[in-house]
Amino acid sequence: MEVGRALLLTVMVAAVVCLPMVIALIFCADELVDRLACRCAQWRSRHRERRTIARLDRAVEADALTRNIDLSSFDRPDRQPLERLATDLRRLGGQRVGGYGRSAVWYEAALRAYDDRLRLACVALGVMQHLDGLTGVDREIERVRVEGALHRAGLILPSAQPEYRQRHR
Repeated sequence: MEVGRALLLTVMVAAVVCLPMVIALIFCADELVDRLACRCAQWRSRHRERRTIARLDRAVEADALTRNIDLSSFDRPDRQPLERLATDLRRLGGQRVGGYGRSAVWYEAALRAYDDRLRLACVALGVMQHLDGLTGVDREIERVRVEGALHRAGLILPSAQPEYRQRHR
């Protein structure tokens, strides 16, 4: 009988000690279930993405497409990020178009800097350009062509957009 009372007392103490944990589990059960469901959904999504990428790699033979590309050219320390080139091109393009009232020297320097950034963007995106050997109107036409080619390659410049109207000089 003494053992029964000791066991009953132990069970009662354990119940009283564990009661706050049980109450917390009851109140937080929906949060725990929600976290578990989210993790399962994320795992399924990642698994689906990996399967889709693997199927696309097999379908397009991605290894054969990228075998001849030298990826070390992208890791050069002198290579500028494309985002910085795009920002510079937008800023210099605005100065080039809106540079009225400035000296001819300033305008030519802004134009040279714009052409330099165009060349760097062409190298980064693999677009052919011939700005070096041209002058005058021919260079302006090539500049417009290069802006359009960069636009098609994914670099959006204000002067390359059809709805953007430049002011006449």
